[in-house]
Amino acid sequence: MSQSEKLYEGKAKILYTTADPEILLTVYKDDATAFNAQKRGQIQGKGAINCQITAALFEWLGSQNILTHYIDCPEPNQMRVKAVTIVPIEVVVRNIAAGSLCRQTGLPEGKILASPLVEYYYKNDELGDPLLTRDRIFLLNLVDPQRLPEIDNMARKINQNLQSFFDQCDITLVDFKLEFGIDAQENLLLADEISPDTCRLWDKHETDPQAKIMDKDRFRKDLGQVETAYQKVQQRVLARLKQWR
Repeated sequence: MSQSEKLYEGKAKILYTTADPEILLTVYKDDATAFNAQKRGQIQGKGAINCQITAALFEWLGSQNILTHYIDCPEPNQMRVKAVTIVPIEVVVRNIAAGSLCRQTGLPEGKILASPLVEYYYKNDELGDPLLTRDRIFLLNLVDPQRLPEIDNMARKINQNLQSFFDQCDITLVDFKLEFGIDAQENLLLADEISPDTCRLWDKHETDPQAKIMDKDRFRKDLGQVETAYQKVQQRVLARLKQWR
């Protein structure tokens, strides 16, 4: 598929225009970063793996009446998406204590939360993507106040559906990051990606704390076998989608 003007290049993806102004082309990269890009590397085949996982999960979520920007995949590492204005907030949903939640609160890793925790972070690399309060979101005018409850409700609905889907893949959804966008019709859409880059995923078949990790924590913590872990997620997700279809 022909590529037009490059609109944006991030740490994991490149965004291009297409002949249709309401459709963009996302090219997923093999580049890997962690700790706000302080650690860099490559994960062989990651672009295509994450693209295919995201496409499968967006298709599933779409069937559950969750609007997404996903259209189709012309190539294994390419995704056509609806053009949206990205809300500059990263929404993190947590089901089990891990990562920064443990460091900031003292909760032990692996503690199951009584109910899902929804957090907001400012999508700003220069500031280190800081945690936001509701009042700070409105102070910075990051989103229309009427949109925030919609984002919260949508994030919780996505979490409920993804937990069910991953559970049938024998994977525990620990936590994950979401991004949202607003299209030309003012609809709120799930955007960006859902993949081992943006989720913490633990293998239900494994009991060893390190062996069970199936996400970018393998890269962050130098655990090795990163490609193998990503491939396992891809295989299980696509197999589950095939069964659903």
